[in-house]
Amino acid sequence: MTIHVPVLTEAVMHYLRPERGGTFVDCTVGLGGHSKALLEAGATRVIGFDRDVDALARARATLAPWGERVDLVHADYRSLDDLLDRRSVEFVDGALADLGVSSLQFDAEGRGFSFQRDEPLDMRMDATTGETAAAIVARASEQELADAIYAYGEERFSRRIARSIVTARREEPIATTGRLAAIVRRAVPRRGYMRIDPATRTFQALRIWVNRELDGLDRFIETAVRHLKAGARLVIISFHSLEDRIVKHTLRALEQRRDPGSTVTVLTKKPVIPGDLEVEANPRARSAKLRAAERVA
Repeated sequence: MTIHVPVLTEAVMHYLRPERGGTFVDCTVGLGGHSKALLEAGATRVIGFDRDVDALARARATLAPWGERVDLVHADYRSLDDLLDRRSVEFVDGALADLGVSSLQFDAEGRGFSFQRDEPLDMRMDATTGETAAAIVARASEQELADAIYAYGEERFSRRIARSIVTARREEPIATTGRLAAIVRRAVPRRGYMRIDPATRTFQALRIWVNRELDGLDRFIETAVRHLKAGARLVIISFHSLEDRIVKHTLRALEQRRDPGSTVTVLTKKPVIPGDLEVEANPRARSAKLRAAERVA
């Protein structure tokens, strides 16, 4: 079984202050690590949702000791407005979104997030709906592939990689992680020591594309702020610069508003990052960045 270590838990507790009690919404509950910490610290109720049904099953087991104080639902975090309305919850005492891919998703066989194993090229966080990465790779034009790999993966060799993918799929479909990784590695020029695998950025780009990870993130932040009580806080953890940039700019724009319903004070002028000890214990925390804001009273 995958050992789940939630990132920056101490900072999450510091900013959300669950010891005051109240209702907290965990918009990406994952395997339940952060929600468990919230409940242990004093949260009265946690509403949690996630796109991944396998993760939710694990979260239900983790959070079972808290019984009816926990409400878990299979849903996308961008459905926050509707989910709270259906529960007649207008305001909450804190909100959290951990935007990273979970250890379960990376490590579980058959999900296709990692090129460490040769398996079906899927990459869907919600395996019950939407196109797989294989389907997108099969149908997208060379220009679409190049643009996505450049925009979402910040890959300088995106055009060369896209051309190689289109050439290779003419011979046979690109259906597995191993075949895609091999195609990308051959397309990227080798120049001495390479800090990361040449396929890393392309896999990141496809994962973001498949799951629409950047779509509506700014609107979600605005929605979450509207549902905060005065003085309540929003915490967001991101794992790559594209997400963090949206979070930073959206919170900054909300801070400059004069609308009392959606104005915040940004509490993290610079993002909180894991310390050396946390990274040593959990290497996947290395790229995490936490930003927090408080709804203006």
